Amino acid sequence: MEFNPEEAIKVNALGTQLLADLAIQYKVERFVMISTDKAVNPTNVMGASKRLAEMYVQALSTHPHETKFVTTRFGNVLGSNGSVVLRFREQIERGGPVTITHPHIVRYFMTIPEACQLVLEAGSMANGGEIFVFDMGAPVKISDLAKKMIRLYGYIPNIDIPLKYTGLRPGEKLYEELLVDGENSVKTYHEKIMIAKVRTIDQKAIINQFKLLENKIASPNSSMQLVGLMKQLVPEFVSNNSEFEQLDTTKVVKLKNG
Repeated sequence: MEFNPEEAIKVNALGTQLLADLAIQYKVERFVMISTDKAVNPTNVMGASKRLAEMYVQALSTHPHETKFVTTRFGNVLGSNGSVVLRFREQIERGGPVTITHPHIVRYFMTIPEACQLVLEAGSMANGGEIFVFDMGAPVKISDLAKKMIRLYGYIPNIDIPLKYTGLRPGEKLYEELLVDGENSVKTYHEKIMIAKVRTIDQKAIINQFKLLENKIASPNSSMQLVGLMKQLVPEFVSNNSEFEQLDTTKVVKLKNG
């Protein structure tokens, strides 16, 4: 998505808008959006596009609808499509190397059954407008996960199967945030589900902002222009290890001059 921001906006932001509007039109009882920890202080296009989707879903709850809108926010799901576990398995079975972006990178993980259970639970307890954050325990060091998987196959890391560090990808950061501390979330009756404290989103404002996104995509544009607009709409979006960092530099200069 970092290389194709237009597609990220179309799928994650405008796609969510389309489904949410249809849910209202057809009086769907509950609408549960699956978000990501990458939407918290996003450093990449993927996280920012998901934060935009969160904002739209949130805003719909500021006016009465028959549909209850709720967002769930959590990290990686072990064994799901795109999971690093599947990639590591393929690499180990090929004889290596097992590729890791950075020796200190960490991520939150949960199992597929646990993720499904918490999503259903959050959907059932929703009053509308909440962003539910799941307690995913302690983050896992990806290099430790890779070494453990190599040993489970009966091999010795860096002897039978080499580890190769490839460097952080554009937009990637060493750790993700979930906003589960006491200042940023409130507890629910479920010990693993919290409600994030986030700013209120005005429905009229977000509809106008999404029109800007639609118009920008419909007209000839560059990735830089699109991401620049995303940064205006999601002020906490600060790029990392990406060509879009120059937009943050411009923003800082404007703030200093203004």
